[in-house]
Amino acid sequence: MVDKEFMLNDVVEMKKAHPCGTNRWKVIRMGMDIRIKCEGCDHTVLMPRKEFTRKIKKILVRNEE
Repeated sequence: MVDKEFMLNDVVEMKKAHPCGTNRWKVIRMGMDIRIKCEGCDHTVLMPRKEFTRKIKKILVRNEE
């Protein structure tokens, strides 16, 4: 991924799909760790920023503030 600039409330696509079948995630917390929420089943996952930037495929919807 060329552009790894993501912000709070962006909707991203990860390299692997969630077991519920959806591949859309919303960034709901940022810091040293990133918390993302599955758009299909509302499950949340907390992962280190380094792991998140490695697993992200692309940004689908940017949050315009």
